[in-house]
Formats: sequence, structure tokens, C-alpha cells
Amino acid sequence: MIHHISIAAHNPMHVSQVLAELLQGQSIPFPGHPGSYVALAFDPQGTMVEVHPFGTALFPGDTANEASQLLLNPAASMYTANHTAISVPASTAKIQSIAEREGWRMVHCRRGDNYFDVIEFWVENQLLIELLPPEIVDRYLTFMSP
Repeated sequence: MIHHISIAAHNPMHVSQVLAELLQGQSIPFPGHPGSYVALAFDPQGTMVEVHPFGTALFPGDTANEASQLLLNPAASMYTANHTAISVPASTAKIQSIAEREGWRMVHCRRGDNYFDVIEFWVENQLLIELLPPEIVDRYLTFMSP
């Protein structure tokens, strides 16, 4: 089970607020990381999305026991292969209205050979988050169950 993910955005506060709206949660500043925010779902799984300024990257610590560090990566790419799928309480219609309001790409997609559907939600039109609203999540979970 994934409890939180980290992403980078050009406008971290706004992106965190939009994600919190989709999660029906709250956006707050990320303690200890100026300019970063978190979208909290307040669900039983502790779902959270960290949103850091674009160009922020995780680097390993300098020593064997030092934790990772958030540092600026001047060679950051606008696109990445990383993406995530998140179940959200927002309906497809709500997701669409948010995408239209933000001017962000949103596409209802069927994956595989008709295995399941996802909503491609392109944060700032560069970062893919696959959303699974209540009306399509069951088919995804059925397909992924052994």
C-alpha cells in the first residue's frame, strides 16, 4: 500500500490545494521544507501527496547513515516516467470540472485489453496522476486482485 508520494510542481501551493480538493482533504505547508506543501486525505491509510518546487529532487545522504536530502536539481526534466494511481472520493464529473477550471489535460482512458479504466489527470499539463473515482475503482481493484 502506498501511503504518500512526492511530486514537483511549478506552483506547489496551488497544486497541493487542487489535489486536496480531489482527495476531499486539506493542503498545508510542509514543515521543514519552505516552499513545499502537502495534500492530506485524512483517510485511514494516511494518504498524503508532497508537492515540492519544480527542480527539487531527492538525493541520497552523504554518509551511510544520513537520510535523503531535498536539493535543487538544475537539470530537472519537465517530464518523467514516474506516475501514480490514486483512488479519490471525487466523481469523474468533479475531476473534469477541476481539470477544465485549471486548464489541465484530463482523459478518461481504458487500459490494456479493456481491463480497467483510469482518469489521466495531467498536473500543470506535465505530471501524470491516474485518478480512480468511485465509479471506476472497483473494476481496477478486481483486475489487480489475485
